[in-house]
Amino acid sequence: MSKYLESDNKQKLNYLYPIKPKVTRPQREKLMLQQGKLIWFTGLSGSGKSTLAIQMESVLHDKGFKTYLLDGDNIRAGLNKNLSFSDDDRKENIRRIGEVAALMLDAGLVVLSAFISPFEEDRQQVKSLVGSDNYLEVFVDAPLAVCEERDVKGIYQKARQGLIKNFTGIDSPYERPVSPFVHLRTDQGSVEVCIEVLMDKILPVVERGEKNLPGH
Repeated sequence: MSKYLESDNKQKLNYLYPIKPKVTRPQREKLMLQQGKLIWFTGLSGSGKSTLAIQMESVLHDKGFKTYLLDGDNIRAGLNKNLSFSDDDRKENIRRIGEVAALMLDAGLVVLSAFISPFEEDRQQVKSLVGSDNYLEVFVDAPLAVCEERDVKGIYQKARQGLIKNFTGIDSPYERPVSPFVHLRTDQGSVEVCIEVLMDKILPVVERGEKNLPGH
């Protein structure tokens, strides 16, 4: 268990009483004419997660959806800047992201997140946190050799030289998703083709219209 969670459990926090807003998530979704979902892009560094998430958000935005993109480097530069890349801190990194995503889903947003998230247990934790109906896992799959070829920053090279520790795919494992909502082989298709596949699968799930919303 993460040291952060252990600290929380010790405190118990029995003095907290979360408020119950009058405005509910279904009401927000009705106003926005969409269904909030978490689109979770997972894969090795260099597989194309951020590229696809950025393009996907742009396409959804152009269609009128209210979205927000969470990306690994951006989150680690702020909210999670006190975390390292140890296994425990990686778990805590994903847990915090899941909590943030849950708040955004409650606001009715379509949330796109691009994180290596190498451990199946952690991805399942996020799925449990936001609800299985709200979690759309996208496995962005590319062979390690291809990811290394795409690495213009030389991060993989530094990891192989031992300059970067606990790097996924080199000295830290990546557990492939068991049953993702969408499985994309980015070494076999262009960004445009991948986006077409994503839109065909995801658009019906977040589609606007009262007939698709809870209570209708």
